[in-house]
Amino acid sequence: MKKLFFQEKAQISIELIIVLAAVVALVLLFVSQLRQTSSEGTKAIDEKTKKIFDEIDKI
Repeated sequence: MKKLFFQEKAQISIELIIVLAAVVALVLLFVSQLRQTSSEGTKAIDEKTKKIFDEIDKI
């Protein structure tokens, strides 16, 4: 009986580790996407700002 209990407990722990690893992988993917998106947004804002200041300089 004791042996079966510890095997079940170990099985639950392994499953929990697998689920946690999957969650961590998803979080890392999400953070990576956010960083890329923010980088692209920053470039777009910089380009727009430069165009606006160039137009102001023409006036």
